[in-house]
Amino acid sequence: MRIVPRIVLVLCLAATAVSLGVEGLVSPARAQSYGADQGYESLPIETVDIVITNPTGEQAYNDKVIDGLRRYLAFYPGDRFNENRAIFAIARARRSPQIANITYEFALGRAGGLAVTFKITLADGVRKEEGQGYLVTGNKTDLPVLYDKDGTYVRAKFEAMSLYYGNNDAWYGQPTAMLAGNPLVQGKPAGEGYTNWLEGFAHYGIYGITPLSDSFYIYGGLSSISSGSVGQELFTDETRGYTFWEDAYAGFVTGNTDEKGNRLVFNFSAGRQRFTLANGFLIANTAANGQDRAALQANARWASDLLVLGQVAYNSTRLEAFYLDPDELPVIDTNTALAGVNLEARPLPGLMTAASYVTGVRSDYSYFGPTGAIIGTREGLNVYDARFTYTPRPLSQPGPFFGAEAAIQTHRDFDMFATAGYGELGYSFVDTRWSPAISYRLGYFSGDDPETETYERWDPLFSGGNGEQWVQGANHFKVVQDSNVIAHRIQARFRPLPQVELVPQLWLFQADSLNNIGGNPALTFLDNKEFGYEANVTVKWFASRNWYVHGHLAYTVPGEGTQDGIEQATGGGKPDDWFSAMLFVRYAL
Repeated sequence: MRIVPRIVLVLCLAATAVSLGVEGLVSPARAQSYGADQGYESLPIETVDIVITNPTGEQAYNDKVIDGLRRYLAFYPGDRFNENRAIFAIARARRSPQIANITYEFALGRAGGLAVTFKITLADGVRKEEGQGYLVTGNKTDLPVLYDKDGTYVRAKFEAMSLYYGNNDAWYGQPTAMLAGNPLVQGKPAGEGYTNWLEGFAHYGIYGITPLSDSFYIYGGLSSISSGSVGQELFTDETRGYTFWEDAYAGFVTGNTDEKGNRLVFNFSAGRQRFTLANGFLIANTAANGQDRAALQANARWASDLLVLGQVAYNSTRLEAFYLDPDELPVIDTNTALAGVNLEARPLPGLMTAASYVTGVRSDYSYFGPTGAIIGTREGLNVYDARFTYTPRPLSQPGPFFGAEAAIQTHRDFDMFATAGYGELGYSFVDTRWSPAISYRLGYFSGDDPETETYERWDPLFSGGNGEQWVQGANHFKVVQDSNVIAHRIQARFRPLPQVELVPQLWLFQADSLNNIGGNPALTFLDNKEFGYEANVTVKWFASRNWYVHGHLAYTVPGEGTQDGIEQATGGGKPDDWFSAMLFVRYAL
């Protein structure tokens, strides 16, 4: 295809997408998720230890108490730690007359995960419930706990973050071509040369749980976020500030434990709240940041406009059903709502198996065929997903680890068959110096073959998370994202100090199809499947339970396919290598 007609077609397709007001053809580049998704709560649980500070002389009794609490808490290695969930479970468990108090602490485990320790103090005779928390004692040292008595627990939440981000030759030095038609652009976007900005947010609110009976509890949370950005950001040079509600939900939890210690739990909640489906392969970023909301890279907001979530758990087996209305940016609101079910089980130690089904209930998000014509929307989409992870030995011991996932997308209204998946294998050397672990992951997200009548381009939905989940590459992800891409990743982890972790990554990105309609406008038609290469390194310092420091450096080289696309889209412009640097400090009360 000659250069001029090609440029005209790209611009026409971009204009079509913008005029329709949908995020289909011109997919606004998303940011890597930092900030509110980092710190101890971003880590998988490595070990869960329960100890009794004042054990009785009867070991059988001590073991029974520990086993009962372990089943009650239902935290398992590989899960993500949730502080509210832990605190609420403790508040319920403390109502037992056998227990005087339960506390917990956490630290980095040997394999870079989270080592959680729960400490039980047994009641000595008749327990007198005096309660604790600032509203009970008037003692400021009790904060953020406001009230903790008779199973009712209320706590304040406060976290704040400040982030610096810099780029040299962002968008490979060609922002006009790479951001053509992107509705997030306001004023002047970052581009050639070194540009940088500052952003941050404060998140504040109140959360609580109270019993209506011995086995039925209601809970809820209400919070708000204030965010701001100043400087030369990826999409704009305008200073912005924004305050709005974040969490606003309520729910109930109930259940029972049989004589053998098996625990059955029902949990239901609804409102503005965050939702991540499994490892974030399908659903992670249920709220959008940037544009008028600021805090693009801090990724302050996660709560969806509405999440209705029902969960049933029997020991380590969990079934959940959900309805999700994400909080999208108004300028690119696709009016998407999803519903689905998810089943997870742990049939053997170290083995997690799961399956999910997700469907598009409504959406204006459009799918485009090889000619740029709309062939359908996300409404009517069916997604079938199966996955597993397996660690033959405990995470705190050296040994291999594996994981794989496969997913298929079909549609009720037209011929669609898109596929995606990953396979990962690695080995952890936790018993050697710096506790290294190294892994290789191959990720695949299909593109559309214009020679077939079937539509095959993978819809990434609301996938994301952080750079070790499904934000693939600190820089190149902003261009390609998780569609029509094959991503090879080599990753290592090192622990040079007990509270410091280094995570270097090497990436190779390739296109699945030369037809890239629906992706970046400058790369709509590819002559070569080589997207690019990236090397990055992340440094994490878990300074304390309250303070967390995180930084990264990333260097990305455009591949021949990206180079040719930019040159043809610009009429000869040469792409440059892209370097980025980021540092943030987060405080959480």
